[in-house]
Amino acid sequence: MEFSSKLLENAVSEMSQLPGIGKRTALRLVLHLLRQPQEQTTRLSQALQKMRNEIKFCKSCHNISDVDLCEICTNPHRNEELICVVEDIRDVMAIENTASFRGLYHVLGGKISPMDGVGPHDLNIVSLVEKVKKGTIKELIFALSSTMEGDTTNFYIYKQIQGLDIITTTIARGISVGDEIEYADEVTLGRSIINRIPFETSLKV
Repeated sequence: MEFSSKLLENAVSEMSQLPGIGKRTALRLVLHLLRQPQEQTTRLSQALQKMRNEIKFCKSCHNISDVDLCEICTNPHRNEELICVVEDIRDVMAIENTASFRGLYHVLGGKISPMDGVGPHDLNIVSLVEKVKKGTIKELIFALSSTMEGDTTNFYIYKQIQGLDIITTTIARGISVGDEIEYADEVTLGRSIINRIPFETSLKV
């Protein structure tokens, strides 16, 4: 792709680093921004920079937040005895959209994947185990994607808390094996949360 401007080429190159955006789509987006009033582009760049510099991760659940504790963790109407373990903040958003879950979350920040060099200590597992050891949580719901890495992560956490006084469940397999949570439709995901099964049962499947 030939560019008449190095500035344009650099902008397209940076834009194309975003997931799902190739060089042609990046070029369309950059040219669109060029046609807009300069104030709009300035607001966009300022919003992105402000987000990158000021966004926080909740000290309790590791969800994204503007303050130290996210709105979900500080909501007095949420069930603090029920924790849903998810891989990513996108999974929190997906489950929240179902309006079927009123507990709290714990975002691991990924899943165990030796092939990708991701081990248990690269994830927010220690803080989860510490929460369980406090004895205030009655049920832990595993809501990771039904992949080998997701199942491995579930089992690792299960072994870490085995023997503690807590119920462990996993979302029902309304989610197809190999599917990511964030891509499931809201009805299926909502039913999977409601119809969750004991984690020990899933080990026998």
